[in-house]
Amino acid sequence: MRTRVMPSPGAPRPSLEAELALHRAEFARRFAGDGEPSFFFSPGRVNLMGAHLDYNGGPVMPTAIDRGTFVAVRARSDRRVRMQSTLDGRALEFELDRVPASKSGAWSDYPLGVLREMLELAELRGGTARLAGLEILFGGNLPVGAGLSSSASICVGAAFVLDRMGELRSERLELVHAALRAERGFVGVQCGIMDPFAVGLARPGQLLWLDCRDTTWSWMPLDPRVYAIAIADTLVRRELAQGAFNQRVLECRAAFEALRVHQPDARCLRDVRMEVLDAHRAELEPVIARRAEHVIHEVARTFAARAALQRHDPQGLGIQMTRAHGSLRELFDVSVPELDLLVETAVDAPGVLGTRLTGAGFGGCTVILLRRGAETELAERLVRAFEPRFGRKPRVEVFAGDAGPREIAL
Repeated sequence: MRTRVMPSPGAPRPSLEAELALHRAEFARRFAGDGEPSFFFSPGRVNLMGAHLDYNGGPVMPTAIDRGTFVAVRARSDRRVRMQSTLDGRALEFELDRVPASKSGAWSDYPLGVLREMLELAELRGGTARLAGLEILFGGNLPVGAGLSSSASICVGAAFVLDRMGELRSERLELVHAALRAERGFVGVQCGIMDPFAVGLARPGQLLWLDCRDTTWSWMPLDPRVYAIAIADTLVRRELAQGAFNQRVLECRAAFEALRVHQPDARCLRDVRMEVLDAHRAELEPVIARRAEHVIHEVARTFAARAALQRHDPQGLGIQMTRAHGSLRELFDVSVPELDLLVETAVDAPGVLGTRLTGAGFGGCTVILLRRGAETELAERLVRAFEPRFGRKPRVEVFAGDAGPREIAL
């Protein structure tokens, strides 16, 4: 595995406009022809609380980050679509009248699934003809497979781009749901609603409080002048983890089906009370009981984290984050040694309020909530602990918030 060494947390990063200018040059190299493309950005997200709760109807607390998907797109005079990515050499070309009906296992499954959804939406509005041919180049600065929701970033971003290019004027939630349907139905990942909501409803300097049972949401401030969110990347990629994630979904579903008999008012696993699980644990397979125990306790931790923020106590949020990691390791079995070491090291570093793995697990990243000014020492501690054991340096970066999918003029 090729190791990428982090820059110093205080080192300047290229501006988004500068990175998109490089993307423009790559578009010109790949797609000959006249006419300037349009440029769009769609952020990734990191989830601070509510691990594996979205598909169990629970509350979550994600925030969008200033890394994500770049899209350069130019309209064609015919109905041919050409998709390429700077991250993969495989291209996809087809006519809008003959859109591929099945997935191929490539990166293009994600925007292709979104295109199919947007074509249906356009047809319902009587405007299919407005979606003409396109040349699209995807890219970005968000690590793929790191647990920062590159899939939702590309799906929500693709929906936003296609909506703009087709002049469909969809509401933001319509685009969020189109992205969700594409990932679930076409790509086949049984994800919850958190990731596309976190990307599509992003506000800088805010955590999104999203109740995945009734899809109500609000924003909770976290002052970026005082607190920072760092990501430590193990560089363990999760390309083969989709099956393990889907297995967790099935295990949680099995737990709910078994326990709802004893609690008829429960609408999802989030609703099941701990005393019900304790009373009927012997009726469940041990692994199913552990999954249910994680979900029930994580719901309580996430409400406790929100209460801490409401009383202006980010340290209380951090405590719940660290407790969540222990549960993900012991009860949900989605951590790996690299993640555990990063958490154990970070939690003892000055200025750190809390940390846990983020995303589905099985590799990827940890998220760290810390006070401003502690970033450099944190990064140095993580590298010193990690490199001797695993033979590579973790990538540690401090992220800012983001305003969500948008067009950017260059």
